[in-house]
Amino acid sequence: MLPSLRLFQLISPSLPVGAFTYSQGLEWAIEAGWVNTAAELQEWLRDVLQHSVATLELPVLARLYHACASADAEQLDYWSTYLYASRETAELRAEERQRGKALAVLLPALQVDIPASYAAALQRTQLAGMALAAHRWQIPLDALCSGYLWSWLENSVMAGVKLVPLGQTQGQQLLLSLSEILPALQQQALQTPNADVAGCTPALAIASAQHETQYTRLFRS
Repeated sequence: MLPSLRLFQLISPSLPVGAFTYSQGLEWAIEAGWVNTAAELQEWLRDVLQHSVATLELPVLARLYHACASADAEQLDYWSTYLYASRETAELRAEERQRGKALAVLLPALQVDIPASYAAALQRTQLAGMALAAHRWQIPLDALCSGYLWSWLENSVMAGVKLVPLGQTQGQQLLLSLSEILPALQQQALQTPNADVAGCTPALAIASAQHETQYTRLFRS
């Protein structure tokens, strides 16, 4: 039971890493009129899940977890660098660093010591810190991946609810609908070979680049 409780803590919106302050380009997509309705938000988030989260982030998270399990600092550094290099815009790269640094500061206070050889990887991306904490807290990889998917989806839907804007009930309906595809995406992600680990979301990259100079904004990305 305790590993499950630790997972809930790791993916909680109350974890002080600032996840709620990022929209990953969604704020500009809404400003530009690309996303105006609940249906369009659902389509946007489904595309990002299918072509980035499940093909890049989740496979990398699994590799970071295995690197921690085998105390392989070289692989931890390689995959954290790979993920960082896969971010197409300055804002998305800044988000990786900022969330990584925030979690790296928090983990020692939660009794998760960070080996010196891991420090650079954890500063680069939050996923490295999540992988280390999950390994130390004996959270199984499948549970970690499910938790990460849910956390990403919940944060993204809540950003859309604020920005479109939508009602809270519509937000819960989106969570209910989109969560139905998560099990298949997780299975796909965990079977992805190294050569296929990549994201392909050009609309998100364009929106993120435009967001860098958006005049009025609520979110950091």
